[in-house]
Amino acid sequence: MKAQHTESAWAFNPGVSRHQYVRRLLERYRHTPSVAGVVRQADRRLAVDLYRRSTPLALIEAAFTLAAVRRLFRIPPLSTPIRSLHYFLPILDELARDPPDPEYIRCLEWKLRNRDRYLRWLCSPSP
Repeated sequence: MKAQHTESAWAFNPGVSRHQYVRRLLERYRHTPSVAGVVRQADRRLAVDLYRRSTPLALIEAAFTLAAVRRLFRIPPLSTPIRSLHYFLPILDELARDPPDPEYIRCLEWKLRNRDRYLRWLCSPSP
């Protein structure tokens, strides 16, 4: 039952127009931690291509989250910003092959939102 729930969480929504899909994808990309925040023409073309391939937005957003966590919680963290949507393609392929549990992605999103507090907790001495 759980595997079926996971599959539906990563399904492509055919009711979303190409315009809505591309707009949402690029807006989320721009606001992903570690991204330079600039959308280039190549990014727009890739977003349209991902729509044509019926790549689920939820899976792309999970790739953004996973990449940001990997970069920001790395020791030392990577300081150079991501400058291309293409950076996420290998992570997207990884997630498409083995889709994560949506709860895991929610946990990572929480870590990103609460990064400073989480890092202070990790680094605090034990009583």
